[in-house]
Amino acid sequence: MPLYRHFASFLSMFKLVLIGVVILGKDPFTLFGMQAPGLWVWSQENKIYACMMVFFFSNMIENQCMSTGAFEVTLNDVPVWSKLESGHLPSMQQLVQILENEMKMNVHMDTLPHPRL
Repeated sequence: MPLYRHFASFLSMFKLVLIGVVILGKDPFTLFGMQAPGLWVWSQENKIYACMMVFFFSNMIENQCMSTGAFEVTLNDVPVWSKLESGHLPSMQQLVQILENEMKMNVHMDTLPHPRL
């Protein structure tokens, strides 16, 4: 598992802990003898907004870490296009042509006589 996937897992857990701390209102900075920064004070005054910001911002980062860039098209459980294999996205014309060709092949395969056993 690559490092960025571990980071995404850690961030997911950290997000939940941070949201819990914001909701509970416990000041973690007093444990270290520090004065609470302005961002923490704001989060305590605006708990809903703070939790939403933490949730959405961390989800954005997690998704970037987990994204593979895959785009695959299948027809009847048969892969007909893969961005990972080709290296690019198909144009609309390419995609329509590929699907038409696959459907024509499927029609011809259905009309062939089945071998008897």
